[in-house]
Amino acid sequence: MNTPKYEQVASAIREQIRTGLLKPGDQIPTTQGLIEQYSVSYGSVRTALLILKAEGLIEGRQGEGVFVRERNGR
Repeated sequence: MNTPKYEQVASAIREQIRTGLLKPGDQIPTTQGLIEQYSVSYGSVRTALLILKAEGLIEGRQGEGVFVRERNGR
């Protein structure tokens, strides 16, 4: 069974955060950058980012972009 594309993107970003490739405070690529990097649609990227936001891994900053959240005491 194929993993949905949005889940593939979410997993890839989650793994980069887990391994320290993306550190707290780092900006993740733009939506357009992620679309090109993973060859997925806008909708897949948006869904992946919403999942990661719900998990508390990333946060959007108005007019700035999307960043890896600081880990609170973990």
